[in-house]
Amino acid sequence: MAQSIGDLMLFGTDGIRGKVSLDTVSELDSIELINADRILTPTLMRMLGQALAIWQGRSGRVVIGWDHRPGNEALVESLTQGLSMSGMTAIHGGVCATPALHHALLSHRGNIGCMITASHNPVCDSGIKIFDNEGYKTTPQIEAMLSDLVDQIAAEDQDVDEDDLKKYSLPDSAFSADSLHKENIRHRAGSYAPMAGKHLSDSLLLDCSKGAPHAWLAGLLGEFGIGCQEVSNRAETMNLNCGAGELSPTDKWTFEEAALSPHLLISSLKKQPPGLVVGAALDGDGDRCLMIRSTDTGFEVIDGDEMADIILRTAAGSFQLAASIESDLSLLTSLTRLDAEVLAIQTAVGDRWLADALRSVLIQGKGILESEQTPDCLGVEDSGHIVLPKEHPLTENKWVLVGDGSATLIAVLSAMAKQPSTAAMQRGFKQRISIKGSDRSRWDGENELATKVVSIITETLDNPEIKKIAGEKNLLLVLGDDYSIGVRNSGTEAKTNISLRLAAGIDEEPYLLVVEKIENLLRNNLIP
Repeated sequence: MAQSIGDLMLFGTDGIRGKVSLDTVSELDSIELINADRILTPTLMRMLGQALAIWQGRSGRVVIGWDHRPGNEALVESLTQGLSMSGMTAIHGGVCATPALHHALLSHRGNIGCMITASHNPVCDSGIKIFDNEGYKTTPQIEAMLSDLVDQIAAEDQDVDEDDLKKYSLPDSAFSADSLHKENIRHRAGSYAPMAGKHLSDSLLLDCSKGAPHAWLAGLLGEFGIGCQEVSNRAETMNLNCGAGELSPTDKWTFEEAALSPHLLISSLKKQPPGLVVGAALDGDGDRCLMIRSTDTGFEVIDGDEMADIILRTAAGSFQLAASIESDLSLLTSLTRLDAEVLAIQTAVGDRWLADALRSVLIQGKGILESEQTPDCLGVEDSGHIVLPKEHPLTENKWVLVGDGSATLIAVLSAMAKQPSTAAMQRGFKQRISIKGSDRSRWDGENELATKVVSIITETLDNPEIKKIAGEKNLLLVLGDDYSIGVRNSGTEAKTNISLRLAAGIDEEPYLLVVEKIENLLRNNLIP
């Protein structure tokens, strides 16, 4: 019998991602390819389907959706094979956004939801995001268990007849998750209306990164009085020079720079009076959104932090906020927005951790899990992930949590329409540096290199405290009274990130010098 590789960890920050190869390879070779080179194969997907079935006791319903990536049909077919040959019922939802798959999973009472996507990654990549029967993404513990199962399956002698594989590749049933999603967004938009107002350009430019909502979101917004034009339908392919994945929360452009930008949305913007919302961008799988505002000299991104703040300005009572370690809002333990007292929880990077934190709050009785009222909670990442509560599609007065770029856009536009001004929130300073091509095995947040980073910080800055965050094993997070410095590996790419956040009114100079020293140290030690 062949020997397994051992110590396999398939999952990153948000599911599995890798460059797709449709070559026929053996089970062990498929593991070697994903482990060493992050290359994703149909063979690996078939084994993952088998592992998911074992997790569920070889019984239950799995709802599968996918985006427009060219290799996805083959990956879906192989995943379906692994599930079906192991006793699971496979249901295909077709091409859709990730929040559409989430909605379809709950609508069809699925035991597992599988979304085949690599989010904002280039179209040559793909991957999988896995949801449980309550619509929450898998935990690191479950992902470690699934990785171990795949490793064990690869070591077995599998002899599957080709004719049987063809039979197993067919779903037990199929439907359009995209159509369900569109109707759900229409319903949610109706509850949020009105959305139009003086804050909005007469013709909003919309960029869905050529993901599934690009076919219908602009038209749906038109039904609610928002003049809208979709631009990503001109893109060569999804995520190429379009979408939120190619924008940064801190991006700004002069009119001249915007006109020369390779990004379809940015280059399509026209000069407008300052302060207007002129554009919005979703990422490729439709689970996050960034907005664009006109300025005196050009345009700037309205990031997830500011969008969350806009929503919070219309809140009342006690409101629970979950904010990732890269969010400006997570620097504060509490804040006041008009009539709302907002309590903040700091989480790991990734929208699953936002939902997990809010889920814990709801379960502990600090929010509303089953009620006729919308739960008073929200999760935010500055990248545009906004986790909002939505009604369960089958259970009356029950609420679930999901990040949905289309719903986020509608919620923010509605909140803006209720306010006399859309002036930007008071912001601190933020800097993010990516050391690309890093050997991530050389950084774990606790080794000798991490100790040297801490020394650089303590030599210059006051009151540093090392903070541990669940879900961020390799994170070194140092918090002061009004600053934070973090170093963490990317979960999906060969890069290590340094992030600096400062509260409003803080002199940037000494902090920038510290970050520069950290960057030089890490580049010298992490680049092979």
